[in-house]
Amino acid sequence: MDPMRLDGAAFATMLETDGAYERVLESGASAVVVDGDDLPDRLAGRSMDRLATMPAVVVAVLTDPAGRCPDWADVVVGPGGATLGAVAATVGDCPMASATLAVLLRTGRHRSLAEGLVAESTAYGLLQGGPEFARWRARHPVRPRQDPAGAAVLVARHGHELAITLDRPHVHNAFDAAMRDELLAALQVAAADPTVAAVVLRGSGRSFCSGGDLDEFGSRPDPVTAHLVRLQRNAGRAMAAVADRTTVHIHGWTVGSGIELAAFAHRVVTRPDVRIALPEVRLGLIPGAGGTVSLPARIGRHATMLLALGLTSIDAGTALDWGLADEVEG
Repeated sequence: MDPMRLDGAAFATMLETDGAYERVLESGASAVVVDGDDLPDRLAGRSMDRLATMPAVVVAVLTDPAGRCPDWADVVVGPGGATLGAVAATVGDCPMASATLAVLLRTGRHRSLAEGLVAESTAYGLLQGGPEFARWRARHPVRPRQDPAGAAVLVARHGHELAITLDRPHVHNAFDAAMRDELLAALQVAAADPTVAAVVLRGSGRSFCSGGDLDEFGSRPDPVTAHLVRLQRNAGRAMAAVADRTTVHIHGWTVGSGIELAAFAHRVVTRPDVRIALPEVRLGLIPGAGGTVSLPARIGRHATMLLALGLTSIDAGTALDWGLADEVEG
């Protein structure tokens, strides 16, 4: 279904008027595009309460979007252009995942780290059992592959520094269960040992991390089991526990879980060749490695939604401008 387009006054009235709000929901519109130049950044009355659970993506179209992040919007774009079209196309293809991410980020401001990770995993699990992910999985069957023997994560101690390297270069360090468990073990060593003054995380080969290993997506027997495993073995929580002494060096493709985990760190250093992407919504899912917590904390929920819905990838300069990286080296 095409997005619903409203001017600012009509949007504000819709939120405040009994019947009008319900008609929008009943219309099945997966996105509401609002010409928002004349609206304040925060609406009064019960509008914000109603927006909290509105199962549609609210797109603010602003003549000068730089620096404005209206509370009533999920994503901000300029008039016309490719970005608005890309957002609309993503939402149209995967309306359930798009709306789930929008609602999760809208309501996430006051959650603690632990509460945010639980909410993310719960929403992710629901989408794993949904039709959009099933459609993607049917189009992308699991490929048989023989991985080389050896550890997926290399760990070395250099004085007071713990060096951790993701080491599946043949698949651009795709993040699978073995890599998650080995990374967790390394981070737990750092958390338990106060003599580890610095943790440095890198990836071997041409990419830091190409995201979750797609051949493992949906491989658990059911979404509930997968949810409980995510709660028990959560690399994002482990990263956050040592974030204040962690530097992550990213390069090449840094996708999905790669950038989600990196964003927890106190310092992110990027090489100029980096390409950062957040493609999960297009798979019928949402970020599931802590990204709905780590990314908004660094760049805000509006930029997180823009990366998830409207941009194929961003480069090192954009990452630095947004605050997703702290330094471009080399």
